[in-house]
Amino acid sequence: MAAASLSLSLSLSLSWSPSSLRSSFSSSSSCCCCSPLSVRLPGVNNIRSREGRTVAVRVATRSSMEAGVGVMGTKLGMMTYFEPEGGAAVPVTVVGFREGNVVTQLKTAATDGYDAVQIGYRRVRDTKLTRPELGHLRKAGAAPMRHLQEFRLRSLDGLEPGQALVLDHLFKEGDLVDVSGNSIGKGFQGGIKRHNFRRGPMTHGSKSHRALGSIGAGTTPGRVYKGKKMPGRLGGTKTKIRKLKIVKIDSELRVVMIKGSVPGKPGNLLRIAPAKIVGKNIPKS
Repeated sequence: MAAASLSLSLSLSLSWSPSSLRSSFSSSSSCCCCSPLSVRLPGVNNIRSREGRTVAVRVATRSSMEAGVGVMGTKLGMMTYFEPEGGAAVPVTVVGFREGNVVTQLKTAATDGYDAVQIGYRRVRDTKLTRPELGHLRKAGAAPMRHLQEFRLRSLDGLEPGQALVLDHLFKEGDLVDVSGNSIGKGFQGGIKRHNFRRGPMTHGSKSHRALGSIGAGTTPGRVYKGKKMPGRLGGTKTKIRKLKIVKIDSELRVVMIKGSVPGKPGNLLRIAPAKIVGKNIPKS
């Protein structure tokens, strides 16, 4: 069985054309205890061999690579910004940047298996961190930082440990960014607020005004389907809003005005990175 699995993995890693898959499965599934056979491959959802037939299904894998190095900021609130040309009123979110956004570690494919940069944000006292955390930051020559986040990149050129990231060098007005953060927690909510359901009749003898209603049939299927939209906890989860426009950058105040709303309440930590645009800064494959 081990030899069959080894031959299967070698053949799949070298070339996994339909003909090679069929021959590999026919040789490895000769044992009665391993049929039907199911394996997982990168870029392949599932491969099964049933009654001598081989089915390979590709899935589009979403890359975790960022379009460029990003920064962390703090949500300060929302306001109205009037454009210089035309005077149009634009709702914007003001994001401030405290002490931080310093490169604390560089990860390379040779040592870690992938290329990434680790950024530290929001300086704190030494007593707020553990000794391993302080030792990790001292290696980079950085001050104690509260938050550490990682950005996977295609190239680490121009980055070195201890380097302070300058906002004006990373973004400019008019750029599109992806903003991530924890949404505001709403607690346990009903179907109307959580899933935008319609309420029931308020008169004519109705007793179910905001109730959920039927959640499934009785005899068949005799159960509630998985994923049924029902009351539950709302908010308090990591949320990303894509392709938001930077309206204004104020270097003196160290704030950025982003068009529209971003996740969380004032004081929330935000992760800001260049927007992923497939075919422009992210490869199509």
